[in-house]
Amino acid sequence: MSLWLNRVKIQCGVTILSVCREMNLWIFALKLAAGFLIGAIPFAVVAMWGTGIDIRKAGSRNPGFNNVLRVGSKWRAAITLAGDVCKGGLAIFLLSAPGDPKWLPWALGLAAVMGHCWSPFLKFNGGKGVATMVGVLLRLEPLITIACLVLYPSLRMLGRKRGWTQEGAIASLSTMFVICMLIFVRRDLQSGLFACGALGIIILRHSPNLRQIFAK
Repeated sequence: MSLWLNRVKIQCGVTILSVCREMNLWIFALKLAAGFLIGAIPFAVVAMWGTGIDIRKAGSRNPGFNNVLRVGSKWRAAITLAGDVCKGGLAIFLLSAPGDPKWLPWALGLAAVMGHCWSPFLKFNGGKGVATMVGVLLRLEPLITIACLVLYPSLRMLGRKRGWTQEGAIASLSTMFVICMLIFVRRDLQSGLFACGALGIIILRHSPNLRQIFAK
């Protein structure tokens, strides 16, 4: 364990030194801010325009796909899902370029996930981050992500049959966990750490769901 922790510390140090050496810190900060703002676009709110419904005050009060599907319509939910997924990949596509350090797209993706979860357009509230994280993963690790996404509908169907509490949260977190662990094991430590960092944010945003699960 101590050897592994030392590797993590060394990799973090290498990444920080890489930022200082390979990129102007102001440019790096501006790119992160732009990625955060792209991720912060609240597509759940946009999709509900014209309905008179504030998605933040209806249903579960979560500005995400499942709540829009619950209180809105299928096509509005589809807009929400497409927007939330696409903005994760879009932040990376627009703000990174060939020749950039390998960690930069991951940092931009992490910023987009954080923007979705703590959107300044929603008074620093937001969604759970799963759809935006899927967009990031599809951009950076498409094969692993596509292969694992089948877990989500499978677990949801199983959860409904077994009567699981919070089957959506269980399916989302389990799928993201498997994807991130595969990246950690099969890719370099740097990519694995960024993926696990995003997973940590998603787990944090699901803490009310987890409390309900463990309370049963």
